[in-house]
Amino acid sequence: MSIGLSFLGGAGTVTGSKYALEHRGNANHDSRLLVDCGLFQGFKALRLKNWAPFPFAPRGIKSVVLTHAHLDHSGYLPLLVKHGFAGPIHCSEATAALCGILWPDAGHLQEKDAEFANRHGFSKHKPALPLYDEEDARKALKQLAPMPFDQDERLPDGAAVRLRRAGHILGASTVELRWSGLTIVFSGDIGRYNDATMVDPVSIDKADYLLVESTYGDRRHDKRDPGEALAEIVGATISHGGTVVIPSFAVGRAQSLMFYFQQLKAHGRLSNVPIFLDSPMAEDVSDIFCRDSKDQKLPAVQCRLACAVAHYVRSAEESKALTANPMPKVIISASGMATGGRVVHHLKEYAPDPKNTILFAGFQAGGTRGAAMMAGADSIKIHGHYVPVRAAVRNLDMLSAHADVDEILRWLHGFKAPPRMTFITHGEPAAADALRHRIEEELGWPCTVPDHGQKCELT
Repeated sequence: MSIGLSFLGGAGTVTGSKYALEHRGNANHDSRLLVDCGLFQGFKALRLKNWAPFPFAPRGIKSVVLTHAHLDHSGYLPLLVKHGFAGPIHCSEATAALCGILWPDAGHLQEKDAEFANRHGFSKHKPALPLYDEEDARKALKQLAPMPFDQDERLPDGAAVRLRRAGHILGASTVELRWSGLTIVFSGDIGRYNDATMVDPVSIDKADYLLVESTYGDRRHDKRDPGEALAEIVGATISHGGTVVIPSFAVGRAQSLMFYFQQLKAHGRLSNVPIFLDSPMAEDVSDIFCRDSKDQKLPAVQCRLACAVAHYVRSAEESKALTANPMPKVIISASGMATGGRVVHHLKEYAPDPKNTILFAGFQAGGTRGAAMMAGADSIKIHGHYVPVRAAVRNLDMLSAHADVDEILRWLHGFKAPPRMTFITHGEPAAADALRHRIEEELGWPCTVPDHGQKCELT
């Protein structure tokens, strides 16, 4: 008997994380499960993979295990359920709570984007359709099966799974899967050490096979204090009468940003600068963030103070009024890579003016508007039209929720013995190969960078 491992996403790219494991016993007792089931984002060639037929019948999958709630790890699941998957979706309690916000929001945004494209006629598809809608997402939520950290859970196919905190966002997990005598570990997205708001990633001491992320496998984060960097950029922009637009992930990054702004204001800095959080989803996530005392470091009182630093913008009318308001200010709005959501409307207004700043706060995947602006694009396409980019464009990568290469190596040093094979995943080609080289040189471990669609036999 053996276990087949297939890389259905997260190979050669940072999006679409999706790994299939198949226990191959006799012909009548094969069993299949997935670890993560995310959406492809970024380049069009990747996004089109979301529309391709699934490699095998979803109804034949016994269960899914999620590392965390970000859509590049979980966002395909409503479509999988829509196409017949009926098994449990195992995840941490915080991940289940966040999916309850993210999935319906993703379905709703897809419906609205399709309606907007059809109304204005800029889509090549007639009619434009959502990948799934809000109702599909809410149906999928019924299959979530929350489980505690650091305890074994028996899956329907006989495998045992244990989740450990990964520190990336609330509920983020490293998955240890034991099946047919093998231990397979999936790092998920590894968080930062000594982060201001999130817990440190928990080490694991053994695995027969390891899949490790490599988002920042070829670089180190800036060591500057994030608060100081924020104060410098925001202060300079406001002094020139400009507005700072921060495309931000609603889960994790928005809450970290509010923490740093609250700390600055508490010390008398940026005291007259209004901060707006224009993301209803981020507001809902902030409520979960302040209720969760185990996955993050902030005491309840400090957490509430941080989340109260911003003026919350709920309605679309309020958002439009904010866009039109010339007052110098900070706008934090989703999405973090400027791929959709309310932030694109703010970019249409503020990107053309050189007195403004577009401030990113983490990794920008290839093919996204964020990556294009960081690469110096003089215009970006929004709603079928090109918008000039004359505002300053900056990125505070030290605010990233992903470990940098040194922090990944620190986590790997927790293993007491080398895995039989380490698969470098969830990274663009240069980053994945750089991490492979460091692991081979510094740890002496056998490792490889798998291709999309590659299948391996684990014995």
